Amino acid sequence: QVQLVESGGGLVQAGGSLRLSCAASGRTFDSYTMGWFRQAPGKEREFVAAISMSFGSPYYGDSTKGRFAITRDIRKNTVYLQMNSLKPEDTGVYYCAGGIADIITRSSAYTYWGQGTQVTVSS
Repeated sequence: QVQLVESGGGLVQAGGSLRLSCAASGRTFDSYTMGWFRQAPGKEREFVAAISMSFGSPYYGDSTKGRFAITRDIRKNTVYLQMNSLKPEDTGVYYCAGGIADIITRSSAYTYWGQGTQVTVSS
């Protein structure tokens, strides 16, 4: 059974940092794309970042470029999202996703999803 388990969310003040982790199990994700999405109350799920597990090449959404960094550890089957200079508008539930994503910014392109971790940024 494939599982993606996120951790590292919490409450932080604006300008602070958090590091999210996504541990994958049940299969290898070597050839997959792993992504992070977020969803704020009343809003649609938004693409945050993605990384190719094979090549390590990152890709970012416009709202997080320059502040967030996505990395991966193939041996641990784990993906990380380092979030710096956090803003109140970064608040939401952050989801980890994995799949052979042809369009990496599209949530429907991912097969596997975690349960999400809450990130709250206070002003």
